[in-house]
Order: sequence, then structure tokens, then C-alpha cells
Amino acid sequence: MTEVNERVLLDEEFRYATVSIEHLEELQRDFDDLYEEGHLSDNKTFLSYIEGKRYAVPDSFPEAKSVVVLAVRTPLALVNFRADGKQYETIVPPQYYSSGRTVEQIMNTIHQKIIGEPGSRLEYANQHLLLKRLAVRSGLGRYGRNNICYVDGMGTLLTLHAFFSDHEFSTDNWVEARMMDECHNCTICMDSCPQGCISEDKFVIDVGRCVTLYNEIGGEFPEFIHPDSHNALMGCMKCQAPCPANQDVLKRTIRLEDVISEETQAILEGNHTEELLGTLGRKLRGFGGLPSPEAFAVLRRNLSVLIS
Repeated sequence: MTEVNERVLLDEEFRYATVSIEHLEELQRDFDDLYEEGHLSDNKTFLSYIEGKRYAVPDSFPEAKSVVVLAVRTPLALVNFRADGKQYETIVPPQYYSSGRTVEQIMNTIHQKIIGEPGSRLEYANQHLLLKRLAVRSGLGRYGRNNICYVDGMGTLLTLHAFFSDHEFSTDNWVEARMMDECHNCTICMDSCPQGCISEDKFVIDVGRCVTLYNEIGGEFPEFIHPDSHNALMGCMKCQAPCPANQDVLKRTIRLEDVISEETQAILEGNHTEELLGTLGRKLRGFGGLPSPEAFAVLRRNLSVLIS
């Protein structure tokens, strides 16, 4: 039986599971099979996200014995942009703003509350591993029909973290990947996607048509992106917002500091100064890489389509 643990991490709920590194080879086979069977998108941007990531112990940590995978509750954020006497409320999904937690803080909590003893080595694994599949195979989460990872009590409003450890845990969680029971007779997410990315007969979504892929990077939106697809400052909540598994957790939102009219106008006109970049980086909690000029350009384009 899979044992998933829930504790308190930096005053926020989190759940975790531990797996032996012996399972990494099987995870890699899962991924390779999807690729060879043509289920993964051949979109260049998507491939750049997964390039270099493999389910394997890194050369820098050959003595690793386990992987700790954590889901940390991260609420949906709301932020108001003011312009021309109007207020435009926008949403920022969990992965696009900083919660204020550092990797070091999470590592300290793992030492204190999960391992429970000093001396074990931890190495951050997010840059090495594809976390969604790991979370599902560890029993920490389950897939939705939209191919997003759901965790009990959190829905999809979470951030995933993984760490290699030389600590050998007594519990080794490992399960077959499966979809939530609630999804089998439900097509709400499929019906809600303006891009038709989710299908009933194909479990992996059509990433190459998903608005999320294009509003994370610079440049113009492709012509096939439907205007109704734009709904968040970055990312997309079209399939997650109406999902029954998310209704309770969507009630727990946080609000970022308002962006005042002068700042909004400067964004829309593309007039950024070092001071404005710093202010936006603070108010939007590092949204998309702020205060970099590249992130500002993405913010300008995404905000423009939302307001228009």
C-alpha cells in the first residue's frame, strides 16, 4: 500500500512520497516508450523544456539511494492592473510566481521533519527529472484527464519539488500510473479547452496547441490560438478552473499587490526602466523571470491580450 505523508512546511501544507532510485530506470522506460510511440509533441519549444532531463542518478551524486518528491500547496494568485480608471483582475497560476520559499528552506525541513536526523545529503533534482510522472508513479498524485498532476487536498494548485538523498527510507512508494476515478465519466476539462488539446481517446494532450506553451516564451502568438484561450497572465486555467477536483482549493487564493495606472500604462507602451522592472518584480513576485527585460516583453504581450 502506498503511504503518502502530509505535514506542515513553512506554515503551508505539503505532502511527500519517497522512492528508491532503483525505479528511475523504469521511469525512463515509460518516457522512452511514449516518445517512440509518437505520443509526445514534436514542438521545438516543448522539446527544449525536456532536453537533457533523464531519470537517472546524476554524476555529481553517485551515492544517492532515494528520491523525495514533494507537492507544496501553492494557491492561485490574483492581481489587479489599473488603467484608464478601470480595474483588470488577472490570475497567476502557482508555478509563475515565487512563494518566497527557497530550496535551502525546503531542504532544512526535509532534514528535520522527513528524514528526522542530521548528516544526510540532499541534492535538488528539479533540473534533472520530469516531476509530474515521478509524482504519479510515487503515489503522491494522480493524473487528470487533462494530463495534469492532482494531489489530494491540493488539486492542481501546487508546486512539485524533488531531491536526491543518500538516506535509505523504510517506505518505498511505487504504483502504476493512473487517472483519477472521478475523470472516467467526466469530460469537463475536455469540453472547456478552446484549443481542443484534450481528447477522449488519447491520454497525452496536444501540447503543440496549448496556449501555455506559447505565453511562456516571447514572440507573437500563432494564428491558431483562439482569442478565448487567453485567461491568465501566464499559463492557462481553462481546464483546471471548472474541474470538480479543484473547486475547494480554488477558494483559497492570495492577492498580489495592485499594479497602478502609471505602471500599467508603461507596460502596455513597452516603456520599462530599471526602477519599473524592480517594482514589477516585487509586486508580481518574480513573475516569469522579472525583473529581466525579456520577462517584461512577455508580460506586456500577455497583459495586452487579456485587457483587449
